Parts: sequence; structure tokens; C-alpha cells
Amino acid sequence: MITVTAVKTAKQMREFVRFPLELYKNCDKYVPALYGDELNLTNPKKNPMLAECEICCYLAKKDGKTAGRVAAILQRKYNEISGRKCIRFSRFDCIDDSNVAKALLDAVETFGKKRGMDTIHGPWGFNDQDREGLLTYGFDRRATYATNYNYEYYEKLVRGAGFSDESEWVEYDFTIPDSLDPRIEHVAGYIQKKLALQELAESMPMNKLIRRYGHEALEMTNLAYAALDCYVPVEGKVIDHILKQFATVINPRYFSMLANKEGKVIAMAVVLPSICKPLQKSGGKMTLPTIFRLMKAIAKPKELEMVLIAVHPDYQKMGVNSVMMARIIRNVLADKIEHIESNPELITNNAVQEQWNAMEREIVKRRKCFVKKID
Repeated sequence: MITVTAVKTAKQMREFVRFPLELYKNCDKYVPALYGDELNLTNPKKNPMLAECEICCYLAKKDGKTAGRVAAILQRKYNEISGRKCIRFSRFDCIDDSNVAKALLDAVETFGKKRGMDTIHGPWGFNDQDREGLLTYGFDRRATYATNYNYEYYEKLVRGAGFSDESEWVEYDFTIPDSLDPRIEHVAGYIQKKLALQELAESMPMNKLIRRYGHEALEMTNLAYAALDCYVPVEGKVIDHILKQFATVINPRYFSMLANKEGKVIAMAVVLPSICKPLQKSGGKMTLPTIFRLMKAIAKPKELEMVLIAVHPDYQKMGVNSVMMARIIRNVLADKIEHIESNPELITNNAVQEQWNAMEREIVKRRKCFVKKID
């Protein structure tokens, strides 16, 4: 017997957050999200995304035992921008049971239908800084901090519920060179001088830089990413929330923010130290030992994750990315970093794909979002 219940109580919310920790208890590829953030998904005082979104979390039980979970997200801003009427499914985790999966996704569909939606798609989060996409290739690889891991049977469950492909991403493993290619060094120096670009990451402490330029940098990123699949611009308190999350994880040696001669931010590259191992050890909970492990992983990393590279539309295809990558690669080599992996990159985002051409790389993961019309 399968039942699906909307999460209403604190006890149910704890069960919702803990379910994937139980499902992946013996899987060393799974990296949990921050436990406290997930616990506050439905709390408007803690989750600023709820100013523009509506969420409902669901738990599925089979024969009285928790067997799956999912969240329905109505992203109003995306629907307004795109002209679509979509309900998103997110935080989808499930045992290998097609009936449980269908019951969960049907609950999201019903939630959307009651609000006038005609399409269900996902896994999408609140915005592009949230985890999104279903892993379809690369199950032997550990997830990154910013991505979901899922078992191989998930795709079968989603397709079995009537969904088809919508968007696809790839993730890369990068070969760290023995030295910085002189051509990149030359081009970077030439472009920086020609365009009078200032490297802000070298001009002030990170906390001051984030306070002064954080909003401007993410607004620039909105412009750079505006044409990407299902992109939702981040604004206002959502930016504050994102900056609070990521500013503490940034090591300035693997970060670049460029300003033009007028002092306006025109590009940013974010490569983060991997914090996967501390989070795996703690189940995503920020205990005191976890905080110490995180501080060590950030200060003296061995692994890095490429999070984003964004260039203002007015400066794209001008070689600006070479200035940022030259600085970061120099520090990667100096610090003897052992491993670099990218986060998801849309296969349709040719501009970003081309920016990595200077580095040898191979595709190690693929992930997809799926879509279905609501009857």
C-alpha cells in the first residue's frame, strides 16, 4: 500500500530531510546538502526564495515505511519570464519502485494543476544556484558540493511516469597542466592591458569585495546567463542568501572578478575548494568538528570545483576569460592542486564550452531534466 502525504509538521520535515541520508547511507558517491538549509525549505523567514516561489514537500510511504520524497516548486518569476505554465519537481528521491515514483510525481502534478499549470518538469530547483538535473551517466563518480547524486534506476522511474527529455548538462574532469601555457599568459596580459581591466580579487579582502561588489557581480551574471534553459535571475534578498552561502567557501586564490576602467564588474570566475568530504562525514550538519574540517578544506584544498564563469554580454568573445583563467591556473599550479572537476554545463551553452578549450578535459558525468504535459 502506497500513501503520499504533504509535509505539514516539523517532525515530517525532519523525515523529509533525513530520507536521502538513509537511502544513500552506504553510498560513498552521495554528498548531502546542508542539513539546516534543507530543514528550512518551507520557512519564509529562512528561505528568501519563497518571496517568488511556492513550495510543497511530500513524503511517500509503502506499507508504512518511508519510501520516497519530492518537492513541488511553483517558480512564478520563471513562468512570467518564459510565458510558460510550469510546476517544478525537486528533491526527488525514491526507492526502486515505479509505483512509489509515480505517486510522488502525480502529487506534484496535482499541486500544479490546481494552480493552473499545464506542464511539470524537473528536477529543477528554486533557481540555478540550487541543485538541478538527474544524473544519467557517471554513477561511479562522487557528486560535487553543488550537485545531486542519484542511483541509476532514477531515470527509468521518471521516464516510466511519462516524462521525456528537456535539458542536458555535462560535467568535466580537467587535466592539470605542468605549467601555464605561454600563449594563455600572453593573451591574458594583452587583453587585460588593452581593456584596462582590474583584478578585484587582488585589490581587497574577500569579505570586503563581496560586500562591495557581490550584488553587482550576480546582476552581471544574470545578464550573461539570461538565454540559458529555464534560467531564473537572482535578485534582492536571494542574492544576499547566495552570497552568505558561497562567500564563506571561496578561497580568493581560485576566484577572479574583473572590473573595467569605469570600475564596473564585467566578469567573474568562481572555482571553489571541494568541501564534499566534511559534509559526507557529518551528513550535512554543521557541527563544530565539521566547521574545523571545512576551514581546513577551504584554506588548503587538494580538490577544486569549477562553479561558474560569467562575462558581461558587452565583453563576450573578447578573450576576457583568459585573464581570469590565467590567474586561477597559476595559483592551482603553485598550490599543487590534485583534482579539478566542473559543475554542470548545459550542452547548449557553447560560449562556456569554448572557454575551457585551453584545458584538456573529459566528460565524466551527464545529467538531464525531464518534462511532461499535465493532462
